[in-house]
Amino acid sequence: MATVLNLSSIRVSNRGVDRLLNNSSSVHLRPVSVSLTRKKLIIRATETDAKEVKSQAPDKAPATDGSSINQILGIKGAAQETNKWKIRVQLMKPVTWPPLVWGVVCGAAASGNFHWNVEDVAKSIVCMMMSGPCLTGYTQTLNDWYDREIDAINEPYRPIPSGAISENEVITQIWVLFLGGIGLAGLLDVWAGHNFPVIFYLALGGSLLSYIYSAPPLKLKQNGWIGNFALGASYISLPWWAGQALFGTLTPDIIVLTILYSTAGLGIAIINDFKSIEGDRAMGLQSLPVAFGVDAAKWICVGAIDITQLSVAGYLLSVGKLYYALALLGLIIPQVVFQFQYFLKDPIKYDVKYQHDSIVVLRSGPTYL
Repeated sequence: MATVLNLSSIRVSNRGVDRLLNNSSSVHLRPVSVSLTRKKLIIRATETDAKEVKSQAPDKAPATDGSSINQILGIKGAAQETNKWKIRVQLMKPVTWPPLVWGVVCGAAASGNFHWNVEDVAKSIVCMMMSGPCLTGYTQTLNDWYDREIDAINEPYRPIPSGAISENEVITQIWVLFLGGIGLAGLLDVWAGHNFPVIFYLALGGSLLSYIYSAPPLKLKQNGWIGNFALGASYISLPWWAGQALFGTLTPDIIVLTILYSTAGLGIAIINDFKSIEGDRAMGLQSLPVAFGVDAAKWICVGAIDITQLSVAGYLLSVGKLYYALALLGLIIPQVVFQFQYFLKDPIKYDVKYQHDSIVVLRSGPTYL
């Protein structure tokens, strides 16, 4: 009976010499015996363990079987899309916007000058648009552009490595989002009546940090510690500073405290590295999961998040703010539960799930500074 076999598992022997044929095509074969000038060529099909093959295959969701929701959010397991606008949104990764938007809310609240009137709400919305869709979208598109070779290994169905969007279209999107973000920043400075364009320079500095994080020759993400701290600080500190500067004064003590709290952002940034281990290793990037292994890196991740917040709770307690300290501890508890329930079990499988369930709770913590 004919059997479908992969030629990589076919062994050819001639006088006892076996040769492994490397070919990815599948053919129908049956055992045969052919006499050629008194020599016998024997083709034998060897069995392949299907479980072994499956275990070697990377855990990737093919585009054809992916989710349309994942596609529009810009996370792994996305469906293949031909609509250019949906592809553009996918590159901007809307799933990464909420932490920045929430940072603006925290900064506005911490200023003590936000009021629930039409003007202040409108200012907040514009600041959120600047921090989220524009500058975070710029950062994510830029990162995907410079990571296209890595994504070709980890997530080949993503828009750039799959060829769903052209080089010129990607570069145009990067410039439009960048100019739109710093343009909104300048507008906010004028709107707030700033003599010094503090929000504009924050946006410009954050954009530069995003560039050197992703692009050579510096490419900060090549170093797991420096790159992840830079990314985490930009997610926690910069939107907070923008929100506070929009409605109040950005003081040195707030800058120092938010940078210290950004150590927790180091843990957030590490989460994103677990899905890219294969490609990072192939391209020589020393992300923490590559440098230390998955088991060690997951504990570094949760340690950076939890120890930072516990330290801040201790600081609040030391300055006599007991209720604020207790409130922060109350926010830490569900994060730890999510860590043991999802992330520490399998950081590669549950990275998105953990971020979705815990990120809002984590970002609520800085409001108690």
